[in-house]
Amino acid sequence: MGEVLASLRILPEDSETDITKLSSDIRKSLDSICSINRLTQEEIGFGLEAVILEVIVPDEEGKLSAIEETLSKIAGVSQVDTQNVSLI
Repeated sequence: MGEVLASLRILPEDSETDITKLSSDIRKSLDSICSINRLTQEEIGFGLEAVILEVIVPDEEGKLSAIEETLSKIAGVSQVDTQNVSLI
């Protein structure tokens, strides 16, 4: 089996959430689960920023769901959206 590149958008609970700390927490929580390809911040509006995350995971059933579940349990995360998934 190959690998999958997945792009996810993580929304914080509110505009007061420290996006730098949230990004650090995301890196720590995914360290043993997958390979992080890119992690950036994107302005949404009204002072709210989202974290845009690209991860590389094995093309196996349940891997991406496990990542989404792990991300949703991080303090300060409101919502996790999968934007794109592609075989690499």
